[in-house]
Amino acid sequence: MNPWVGGVLAVAAMFLGGGLWGWKGVILALTGVVFWLLLQFSRLMRLMRAASVTPVGHVESAVMLNAQLQVAMPVAQVLALTQSLGKKVAADPETFVWQDAGGERVEVLLRQGKVQSWRLLRLPAGAAETTEPGPVSTPAP
Repeated sequence: MNPWVGGVLAVAAMFLGGGLWGWKGVILALTGVVFWLLLQFSRLMRLMRAASVTPVGHVESAVMLNAQLQVAMPVAQVLALTQSLGKKVAADPETFVWQDAGGERVEVLLRQGKVQSWRLLRLPAGAAETTEPGPVSTPAP
């Protein structure tokens, strides 16, 4: 919600409560506003706790993240999609990267806490990641 709209609604609730029930109505409206703020804070803390479990800059599927991103999406929604904090690669403009296990990356450009643009960076077709072979087990005779 736009902070200006939330502020206007809070002030309107206090004036309405004060007009209808006096100081008791103002206290009731103030209690409602504080409760709403605590709910928002709790939601943000749950989001940050979930993001702290996953490695920084990791996402399950970069292609799915690319498909779900939208212009003007708040950074809190991006964190909810990725379940991870992004790896910061540039300060101006703020650019964050999320990479999946296959090496595909999504670079997200943020302005004032909202997604301005993003791009999906795929590996070239012939550049499959090489992994070192694990220990070879030989069958017992």
